[in-house]
Amino acid sequence: MSKVCQLTGKRPITGNNVSHSKRRTKRRFVPNIQKKRFFVPETGEWITLKISAKAMRNINKLGVYAYLKKLERKGIDTGVKL
Repeated sequence: MSKVCQLTGKRPITGNNVSHSKRRTKRRFVPNIQKKRFFVPETGEWITLKISAKAMRNINKLGVYAYLKKLERKGIDTGVKL
């Protein structure tokens, strides 16, 4: 499963592990991606999304339909047909 959020576009970034002696080794910061099904009451359909925890919080706050419409107005392609 790719580690990219469908809605926010969050993806892994790289950085360093820094030890006590300040020695640096490469590491990856991976976003918290979950596969989740949502029911959209406006259309009466279920949709499956791979989203980050931040996107889940926004959906809980606004509702899935309103959040997808907001992203659509911004011009972000979510891959979801409404």
